[in-house]
Amino acid sequence: MTEESESTKENFLYPTSKYYGEFTPQNLVFNSNLQQFAQTVSYICSLESNGKLTPHEAYEAIRKSYKELRKSKKELLDNTDFRPEDS
Repeated sequence: MTEESESTKENFLYPTSKYYGEFTPQNLVFNSNLQQFAQTVSYICSLESNGKLTPHEAYEAIRKSYKELRKSKKELLDNTDFRPEDS
């Protein structure tokens, strides 16, 4: 497989979009985590819909992923010690 087709395959399987919000490193990382969460939920829902996971397994997988996202938000965005420099 060529490098270009590998890139196309990656973009198809793991699509990402640009970040348009206020730029801070924390916002950018959280946006990436949020996109990853959305992709994970999409895969889990597809697996459950096709009978590969039970509804309980899907629920637990989504719940675990959501806990990780919530932890990420707390660490990145709820940290009051960080103050962006005024430009």
